[in-house]
Amino acid sequence: MNAQVLGISVDHVPALKAWAETFQGIQYPLLSDFWPHGEVCQQYGVLRSEGHSERAIFIVDKEGLIQYIDIHDIDDQPDDEVLFSELRRIDPEAAQQVLPEPEIQPLPSGGIVMYCTQWCTDCIQARVWLKERNLNYTEVDIYDVPGASEQVREWTGDLLITPTFDIDGTIIVDFDPERLEQVLGE
Repeated sequence: MNAQVLGISVDHVPALKAWAETFQGIQYPLLSDFWPHGEVCQQYGVLRSEGHSERAIFIVDKEGLIQYIDIHDIDDQPDDEVLFSELRRIDPEAAQQVLPEPEIQPLPSGGIVMYCTQWCTDCIQARVWLKERNLNYTEVDIYDVPGASEQVREWTGDLLITPTFDIDGTIIVDFDPERLEQVLGE
């Protein structure tokens, strides 16, 4: 929709490269606001006094005007559909471009299925917890698998909480080791 995604961080370039590698190939440019430290973040009003930035999204139009701002908790990621809606509002002509509908496959079931994201700290802890116990599980990224975020919202009362587990039909919302042990019979 005539948009370019850019990531910006107050981290230096080697840290950004390492971070990008954990996501197995980010598809957009990452910019370093390291020196002078946080100058761009400060200009946008999102540099915290402790030296790091808020998690923020800005949509800037073709004329360089900020059309949308979203600042939220570091562990929260906005729903892509909200961003697409804003892009459609800002550039209605681009919104009329026909995008192919993703082919929706059935979501996995049976055994341990963890609905998660790559960056969520609770998801990272859950992966370690499962690995330490040699438990086989299926991982479903809620932003990469069509229908996954909708399924999580259905289970959580319209919230995107990760990780959310489906263990043979028993749903566990968030990383709760005691509840996981109880359901898994450990």
